[in-house]
Amino acid sequence: MASKKNSSIDLSEQVLAVAEFAVRFLVAPKYLINKNAVVDFPLDKRERATVLKFPVLPAELKAKLSSEEASFTIADTARMLLTVAESLLDEQKLKPVKFWMIAQKLADCLEGYVFPVEPEPSKPARLKPTDNIYQFKITLLDIEPPIWRRIQIQDCTLQKLHNHIQQAMGWTNSHLYQFEIQKQCYGDPAMLSEGFDEFECLDSSKTLLSSILPERRKRFAFKYEYDFGDGWKHEILYEGIPPIDTKAKYPICLEGEGACPPEDCGGAWGYIHLLDVLEDPEHVEHRELKEWIGGHFDSEEFDSKRATKDMRNRR
Repeated sequence: MASKKNSSIDLSEQVLAVAEFAVRFLVAPKYLINKNAVVDFPLDKRERATVLKFPVLPAELKAKLSSEEASFTIADTARMLLTVAESLLDEQKLKPVKFWMIAQKLADCLEGYVFPVEPEPSKPARLKPTDNIYQFKITLLDIEPPIWRRIQIQDCTLQKLHNHIQQAMGWTNSHLYQFEIQKQCYGDPAMLSEGFDEFECLDSSKTLLSSILPERRKRFAFKYEYDFGDGWKHEILYEGIPPIDTKAKYPICLEGEGACPPEDCGGAWGYIHLLDVLEDPEHVEHRELKEWIGGHFDSEEFDSKRATKDMRNRR
């Protein structure tokens, strides 16, 4: 169970990232199909009523939210997301998880309208993986007690390592990701093909583990981030090259602790808040978040055999 002393983790960095994301849609047209294109607006009736309570919401957006027949453009959605983010930063009495979920829905809606920039044609890279088996410990940062996994995998690309991490941890692979290794960014090919030039990342699908890990088998740590909205940051600790077990089938999740947090719950801060609310039946958000989570959630539940099976199903 997450410690309550960490409930004070600052949400502001995550909210600022979402606000910057919204501004990009308003001021950087080269990334968009058309600012005036109509979107499949994601908010239901109750969520619309919640957003209508924001005093800083522009009048024209209030009018649209009040009408069941109104349509919303990319620009409308970006302005609404920016308003929600600004309100989360300014208002101390808001229910943060509830409004963060609304912000996440709006951000996910906008992600579908990034203009797909065609990459320049190039010859496929020749990847020649080694016969090595690598061992890693994956730890989700900013959560106490730690949520972690220890895995053994064959030499592969960073993109495939991403898939192993997703399955071992229990994520759903629904968002973009990136690695940071010795100050160099290695990015999701989907992110690179969508024209996010400011990330300046190398392609994770063309980078082998054997090309970036220390040759002398020294322990070596690097960062992995999943879902730029929630900002789930992981430490990936390279623990060396274990002897190959000829009777074993790889990949393997050897051990671990803690359940994977639910997707789109607001990052480390939102997850800690979610656990606090679920523990308190008298909390004003208890019923709503319990329904959202599906009724029951055990933060300590983890099965390494199930994680291994999931890793092998994604090979």
